[in-house]
Amino acid sequence: MRWRNTEFSFNHIIVDSLHPGIREYPPQGQIAQNLEHFLCTQPGVDCSNFMAAVTGPNCCLSPSSLDLFYKHTPQSTATKNGVHLSQMIRRGTIAMFDYDFPLINMQHYNQLTPPVYNMASMPKNVPLFLSYGGRDALSDVNDVKALLTDLKDHDKDKLVEQYVEEYAHMDFIMGGNAKQKVYDPLLAFFGQH
Repeated sequence: MRWRNTEFSFNHIIVDSLHPGIREYPPQGQIAQNLEHFLCTQPGVDCSNFMAAVTGPNCCLSPSSLDLFYKHTPQSTATKNGVHLSQMIRRGTIAMFDYDFPLINMQHYNQLTPPVYNMASMPKNVPLFLSYGGRDALSDVNDVKALLTDLKDHDKDKLVEQYVEEYAHMDFIMGGNAKQKVYDPLLAFFGQH
């Protein structure tokens, strides 16, 4: 896994936020405002489109969909989720959460380090629809290609790969043409399986 925007050290912010006991990311209230101010003053970060700094430059978001999105953001998650994502980004692996203490990992996994997920062990007949974009900073094209390599023995009629070159991460959710580009083919796939 890769993080394309090296100026924006999202993974370090997440990891650092765990230490003072912040269990929700991004935190709400004054802490969130301070964090937003910090992020928006970083070199190379344009907060007029903050999502692009995190998810990649979107092609197909309308001003009205962005307004709606910003009215409901930030949506928080458990800090542990962010730390887990950061671990995988920094280590280039897709593994279970690392508790950073071998004895704690041993309690959870019966081994000193967290186990790596073996994508190739997925049942070969499970229907999979993998859609990804050329501008997506979270589901990087190279990472998706690595996953597809792991799935090379998957039943060919059960695996659909859809590449949308101009899409970044949020385009899949809120793009003005996402219904035609992504959702209609996805529903057709569901109908076949």
